[in-house]
Amino acid sequence: MDLTVLIFFMAGLVVGGGVLYAMLKLTGQKNILSGEKEAEKIIQRARGQVAKIERDATQRAKDFEARARKNVEVELRKEKQRVQQTENNLKDREGKLDREIKRREEQLNQKSRELDEAAEKLNVSEKRLGEMEEKAHQQISDLELKLQAAANMTPEQAKNELLSAMTEDARKDMVSKVAQIEEEAMQEATRKARRILATAVARYASEVATERTVSSIPLSGEEMKGKIIGREGRNIRALEAACGVDLIIDETPETVIISSFDPVRREIARRALEKLMEDGRVHPARIEEVVEKVKSEIFNSMREDGEKVCFELGVHNVHPNIIKVLGGLKFRQGEGQNMLGYSVEVANLSGLIAEEIGADEKLAKRAGLLHAIGRGLDHTFEGSSSQAGADFCKRNGERDDVVHAIRAHADEIKPESTLAHIVQSAFNLTRSRPGARRQNLDTFIKRLSDLESVANSFDGVARSYAIQSGKEIRVIVDSGKVTDDQASMLSRDIARKIERELNYSGQVKVAVVRETRIVEHAR
Repeated sequence: MDLTVLIFFMAGLVVGGGVLYAMLKLTGQKNILSGEKEAEKIIQRARGQVAKIERDATQRAKDFEARARKNVEVELRKEKQRVQQTENNLKDREGKLDREIKRREEQLNQKSRELDEAAEKLNVSEKRLGEMEEKAHQQISDLELKLQAAANMTPEQAKNELLSAMTEDARKDMVSKVAQIEEEAMQEATRKARRILATAVARYASEVATERTVSSIPLSGEEMKGKIIGREGRNIRALEAACGVDLIIDETPETVIISSFDPVRREIARRALEKLMEDGRVHPARIEEVVEKVKSEIFNSMREDGEKVCFELGVHNVHPNIIKVLGGLKFRQGEGQNMLGYSVEVANLSGLIAEEIGADEKLAKRAGLLHAIGRGLDHTFEGSSSQAGADFCKRNGERDDVVHAIRAHADEIKPESTLAHIVQSAFNLTRSRPGARRQNLDTFIKRLSDLESVANSFDGVARSYAIQSGKEIRVIVDSGKVTDDQASMLSRDIARKIERELNYSGQVKVAVVRETRIVEHAR
């Protein structure tokens, strides 16, 4: 029973599989036929599109070819036009060159004819000149014979006499010519010097800062005066000893006055007082500490100021000792001028003058900047400020020509180089311009009175006049009491007494005038 069921089951499977296979085969054939038809349709459509693309490409190619041909034809026409234009230009140039060549040929022919005519005239002139020379020689020979007969002199004697007369006349003319040339040279030199100085002054201007020998410090309150004075005055004594100044504390409310002729010490004391007032602790140990700190700051500031000035002026390779003293000029003043600003002004003017006359501008600025370095040195350096500054710069490696310019800028020695004259000119310009040296009227009048008093103190002086702002004094003497030789000695004695008894800047010229008048009346 089971076997039979199994057989029938297997037979069913076989029959079902065959039927399924037959159905699948029929379905596949239908799909293949349908696909082939669809493929045929796709191929037909593709062929149509290809034909259309070929037609479009052919039409585009024809259009492109037509446009290219048209462009080529346009370019060819343009090129032909350019070639034609070039040919026309060349023809015009050839025509111009031909006309120019013909014109030059005509000119050359004309010059040639003129030269031929000039040569003919020259030949005629040479012939006439030869004839005239022969006549002149004959006449000279006749004159020599006549002169010998009339003067009883040989030709050699006559030549010597004539040569002596001509030499004397030439010497007289030469003297007058030399004097004229010297006068013209002086006028020209004066004119150029004025122009150079005017140009330098016009191109440079600076402000002038003035300082005083005292400084006033405002206090935060009256109780601060007691702190500054301290118990039995120990604080004020410690501050004066540490700074080297005098402190004046009077009835002026909330003010302390610092007095010293050394501006650096005065500045140290001022800054130290300000720091002490800010801190509030005032005692000798604190004072010494603050003063040392302020000194260090001041000296560093002096070095920085010196380096800054050298950098701005283009002055390089300056010794550190010189830079330090140069920066210290910021705290010094002379005749109403801040010495550092005044030195910078002289340096700039020296550079401008050197540029105008073609000298070394950098070297002139260097010498102008350092010319007043002696004003920043203390009493340990001997001699005048010019001599001390020159010696100081020489010891610190400055060139000899710079040292000479420093030494000669104030006429202590005679300038012997162009650089020295430049620095001296800039120095005088700076000192003489308006506003550079501001002195009050009383001091000015007193100086003139002192000069006249010194001159009037000598026997034989009738009267004296101080002129040119006290730079010159003219002394009129009694001709009956003072001779010419005594007048020379008198001027020297007056100058020496002025040097001993008066304080002045620069130099004072002493001019003694002696006049003799003899009057007689005709009756």
